[in-house]
Amino acid sequence: MPELPEVETVMRGLSAVLQGQTIRHAETRRDGMRWPFPAALAATLTGARVEGFRRRGKYMLMRLSNAQSVLIHLGMSGRMVARPHGDNRPPPAHEHLILQTESGTHVGFVDPRRFGSVDLVPTAEEDAHRLLAGMGPEPLEDAFTPGILAAGLANKQTPIKAALLDQRVVAGLGNIYVAEALFRSGISPRRLAATVPGARAERLVPAIKAVLLDSIEAGGSSLRDYVQADGELGHFQDRFGVYDREGAPCPLCPGPPGCGGVSRIVQAGRSTFFCPKTQR
Repeated sequence: MPELPEVETVMRGLSAVLQGQTIRHAETRRDGMRWPFPAALAATLTGARVEGFRRRGKYMLMRLSNAQSVLIHLGMSGRMVARPHGDNRPPPAHEHLILQTESGTHVGFVDPRRFGSVDLVPTAEEDAHRLLAGMGPEPLEDAFTPGILAAGLANKQTPIKAALLDQRVVAGLGNIYVAEALFRSGISPRRLAATVPGARAERLVPAIKAVLLDSIEAGGSSLRDYVQADGELGHFQDRFGVYDREGAPCPLCPGPPGCGGVSRIVQAGRSTFFCPKTQR
């Protein structure tokens, strides 16, 4: 599932082609995806001007001139694909929502497995939406500090990896970037979350910010279905330190007499990758 960097990258791509544009036509080609589309979705979009975008965790919000916001979640296989005016290629399969602007840009929500979702929410009430209410701090904001993270981890007797995947602790992180941030900060994914506040949190917060910014700069990670809004792949997978690199040399201690390579364990049914020598 796309994580914060992938959603941020897609959102920036959509902003580049949609912000300031009026939607001439909107169309749904099925009743919904993970959940039914709002009955008024196409009518609300048609004729509205796109005023701007906001990301909250792994969700995108497209703000319209009629004081409504379109809440978009890509799900496991969803893609937002933009095609410029004059692109006469046939539309891709599984295009469930279509937007056409007055300038001729065509944007489609493509989702073969239909785990993505679209909803409407009044712009002034975005944070009260059931999918956003209770979400933790945004990790790229200045307000996300070691102290804030420490408060979220206080007394948690779960592994730090599980705690960081909890969207109430910090928004937008998933399996990839938790693994990479823990590796960069030298913290074992098995360490209890309650033991991280202090010096470890001082290392972890900048590591989270750095790995997210590095991935955004690389266009995100393309492992399966994810592509940017212009159809290009992301490239951060080429920079992974540990994720999906079981048995590969650790970048910090490659080869003998190093750690023996990146290890993989299973935590709560999810694969965890780490270096047992450098992460404590």
